[in-house]
Amino acid sequence: MTEVAPEAKVADEPGGYEPELKRSLGQFQVFAISFAFISVAVGVFGTYDDVLQNAGPVGIWLWVVVAIGQTLVALVIAQFAARIPLSGSSYQWGSRLANPKVGWWFGWANFCILALGVVAINNALAQMALMPLLGMAEDEGMARVITVALMIVEAVIVIASTRLLAMINSGAVGLELTLVIVLTIALLVAVAVSGKGSLDNLMSRGITEGAPNYFGVGGGLMLATVLGMTTLVGFDAAANLAEEAKNPYRSVPRAVVGSVIAAGVLGLMFLIALTVAIDDIPRISRSNSPVVLILRDQLGPVAESILLGAIVFAFFGAGMVTLATCSRIIYAMARDSRFPAHALMRRVNPRTQTPIPATILIVVLGIALMVVMPGDALLELITTGTIIGPLLYGATIVLYLCVRKGLGRVEGAFDLGRFEMPVAVSALVWSVIAVFLIVAPSSARVPIVLVVGLFLIGALYFLKLWKFNRGVLETEPENTEMFKH
Repeated sequence: MTEVAPEAKVADEPGGYEPELKRSLGQFQVFAISFAFISVAVGVFGTYDDVLQNAGPVGIWLWVVVAIGQTLVALVIAQFAARIPLSGSSYQWGSRLANPKVGWWFGWANFCILALGVVAINNALAQMALMPLLGMAEDEGMARVITVALMIVEAVIVIASTRLLAMINSGAVGLELTLVIVLTIALLVAVAVSGKGSLDNLMSRGITEGAPNYFGVGGGLMLATVLGMTTLVGFDAAANLAEEAKNPYRSVPRAVVGSVIAAGVLGLMFLIALTVAIDDIPRISRSNSPVVLILRDQLGPVAESILLGAIVFAFFGAGMVTLATCSRIIYAMARDSRFPAHALMRRVNPRTQTPIPATILIVVLGIALMVVMPGDALLELITTGTIIGPLLYGATIVLYLCVRKGLGRVEGAFDLGRFEMPVAVSALVWSVIAVFLIVAPSSARVPIVLVVGLFLIGALYFLKLWKFNRGVLETEPENTEMFKH
């Protein structure tokens, strides 16, 4: 097996494609792409109340289990990212290492997750952070208008320049990292000084004490995994922008793994500090915004305003990254003539070197959802991404186990070496567990139906390709031998 330096392969063998996207992302910027998608502050802010209400404060320890499992998945994703650094991540891996038909389904699943994610993040930003920060009363109609406005602003930035996107996102990530560390220290110091709070909270079931079916399937303790399962995802976002990363064979795998580890450690620290700082468990647990209430109790209203401001910035960064990542999935599939209106969706503006039509499409779809979907249905539709995510990760791991012996090695690139097989098998076991954790609760029934509906829509377009343009599902661009043994 011949090993080739990563720099030479990026320059000379772009996977059969004419390079159109600009390589402008450095190591930290690539890391920031994945970390922003995860967004510890946003995840904890949005779902800590679910933990307290379903499992009690002790439920935070399930974060550790999810973090370990997701790190195993990230290690497998990094193995792929070190070998096929192309926009489209799992779509490209499935197409080139299994066959284009498998890759198409990987791409469709990824598109569904990300397109719904753009709406979910911006709608949550409007309702949970921006409107409270501005002192606006709850109003679903106004929240939808703000959601649309946010998506348009993000699209303008994503279209204008990948470098500008990276600069803003890096600033958001830097602020979030600083915020989480400072708040963690400040809360622990405040507890030590004021005496309000207790270490005993870390093992308390709180208001769930004596609840029936607490340890059962779909019970309170299992529901507490929602915090980690909805937060520690999207670490493969960096892989979707691989064609815009400098030295992607090294930087992208490190970003994928490093973002999960950093988020896992920082998130646990923040959760411990928040939980210890709870002074009145029943009162805090019944709040829909327990993080804000804890900070107000321990640090005062100024800290609350600072948190909301930082959360708005973090949410916005996550929204931009999700939008950019989704546009690259569309672009990658359209480049291979495997996405609706592919001739338009594959266009890259020669000045900005960004896929403008693909980016606009996501905003149009988001606006359509805001206009036609009633509140409850919109919420159910958004949560379907939580189900599709573990399914896609599990399928990617199965693919890796099937093709790993035929994968080449790139000199200097990320490689698990002799730990490859144990990590991959462990990651697959975890993925099965993760899917079970997501679909077992009764609240998942409607999202499951919606997932089936999205795949049926995909099946209709897949059958159209199969009948009228089968060649695109049977061939790949030239120069694909670079990815083989």
